[in-house]
Parts: sequence; C-alpha cells; structure tokens
Amino acid sequence: MENNLDFNLATSEQIESVLCEQLANIRLTSNLTQADLAQRAGVSLPTIKRMEKGAGISLNTFIRVLQALGLSGNLTTLLPDPTIRPMERVAARGTERKRSRPKRSPDVPPTPWKWGDEKGNDK
Repeated sequence: MENNLDFNLATSEQIESVLCEQLANIRLTSNLTQADLAQRAGVSLPTIKRMEKGAGISLNTFIRVLQALGLSGNLTTLLPDPTIRPMERVAARGTERKRSRPKRSPDVPPTPWKWGDEKGNDK
C-alpha cells in the first residue's frame, strides 16, 4: 500500500498508525504470522496485534520488531549525525571522491603517447 501522508503535517498518532501498518505489510510479505513475529521479537502476541491496529507500542517494542524483521539497520537513517552541520555536508559534497585510480609505480616512467605515424614504423 502506498502512503501519501506528509509526515511534516501529520499528527504523531497518524505517523504511528502509518508506521505500524507498514510493519504489518512487511510482516505479511515476509510470510510471518503474528505469533511468529511476536516470538522473534520477544514480545507477546497481544502486543503485536495492538501494534498492527495502531493502538500504541513502546519504543522498545518498535525496535524489537524492527530487529525481528531485519530492519534495524534502517534506524541509523532516522537521526542524522549531530556533529556534522548541514552546511558542512553541502560543502563536503564537492570534495567527495567519486573514483579511485591505481597509483603509478615511481620507478617506471610513463610511456610517451605516440600517434603511430612516426618514422621507422614499418606498417
């Protein structure tokens, strides 16, 4: 199901409802029952049912469910690193390396480029 909710304008209850609905959809696409998810997350079955209804869960339960679904790696994108200021991020974009180049060996001089029509060419 596609979600068009603007999180900047939504209430915390609306956001919670959408997130819990997404977790339920992920559970279903992972072919897990509510009981399976409850067991993997280490929470009770009524807690999973309450979560999927959007009735409210603790942050601890939310994290446990993400871990059980293999989504805990996404938590790092929730909050940016506070030690890096937004303007520093913008300034650093131009200096990020996009490609790597092997280092030349200092004892082997580069071969000069030739057109191929120099004198002495027998072709």
